[in-house]
Amino acid sequence: MQVWNPSQKVFCKRVLIYGFVWLLIALAFAGQYYLKASKLGDGVLWVSAVSGALADWFLFAVLSLPAFRLTRFFPLDGSQWRLRVVLHGVAGVVFSLVWILLRTLVVEPILPGRGIGKPINDVLRYVLVATFFFNVLVYWVVVTIAHALVYFRSLEERERRLLELENRLTSARLYALQMQLNPHFLFNALNGIGTLMYRDVDAADTMLVTLAGLLRHTLDQSGNPLVPLAEEMAFIDRYLALEKMRFGARLQVRHQLDPDTYKVKIPSLLLQPLVENAIKHGLEPTIGACTILIRAQLMPLDRIRIEVEDTGCELSLDRGVGSGVGTSNCRARLAQIYGECAIFRLESMKGGGTRALLEFPVRSTSSLA
Repeated sequence: MQVWNPSQKVFCKRVLIYGFVWLLIALAFAGQYYLKASKLGDGVLWVSAVSGALADWFLFAVLSLPAFRLTRFFPLDGSQWRLRVVLHGVAGVVFSLVWILLRTLVVEPILPGRGIGKPINDVLRYVLVATFFFNVLVYWVVVTIAHALVYFRSLEERERRLLELENRLTSARLYALQMQLNPHFLFNALNGIGTLMYRDVDAADTMLVTLAGLLRHTLDQSGNPLVPLAEEMAFIDRYLALEKMRFGARLQVRHQLDPDTYKVKIPSLLLQPLVENAIKHGLEPTIGACTILIRAQLMPLDRIRIEVEDTGCELSLDRGVGSGVGTSNCRARLAQIYGECAIFRLESMKGGGTRALLEFPVRSTSSLA
């Protein structure tokens, strides 16, 4: 069994549509001719009316193919449009005369009840007088439709190119934002390792090895703006393991993730700056323990809600907290990907602590590569 490729399917679809349109036109004219003849009492058979109309418009359909092609090579625009109008005027006359000759010499003799006992000169003269200007009009209608198709195709192509450019620009902006985040993350991690080296060299060495694994992960994901939440959480767990080497039992972590959220794709490295802020502003200023809670759940209307909470110091919004590189980067990336559909805000919790809340549309692993 032969399998058609996409181009063959598109070609067959266009041929069917082209033939169906001309068939509808022929049937419409056949119905009009039949009703008119019946009203005048000429007694025309329906078969005769349909066969005559199909013959007329089948010839138009065949002759319109070179007319479409001629219009493609000589459109009525540009600096030489006057010359091209004259060219199409001559082509319209040729189109009409060829139709008349084919109709008279080929089609008329084989139609039922036509061309019997009539001199060919009389038939040719009758068809010429009756259809010449109408045929020229049909040619110009074909030319107009051809120009309209070319115009709409150019619009579609222009929209496709604009969309492609927008996608490339979005990817470039996201990549720039991600590259902005990576040095920020690296600087903070190295700063923590430098602090630990004066207290525990072995722990600092372990942190360097762990940091190398994290950097390898970020490099592997540098070309992926979106990753599954499960993969992002695996990175967060490794990052928190790095931070636990610094803070020990003071840093506690809890997860509350709905199983349905694991396959949802989110911007890569989206949660790390939020967790880092929770440590920086919630844990570091205190001498006690701090618990970081990461919660994720699916919301109505195909949205996901992610929260990063800490039980440390209360957030002070009037001091510019939340305007640093990490949170600004998260806000910008959400806006770049989801536009106004994304929600990002920082909240002070009663009794101390801070909550970072994110909500945006769901994009599963099956919908994005």
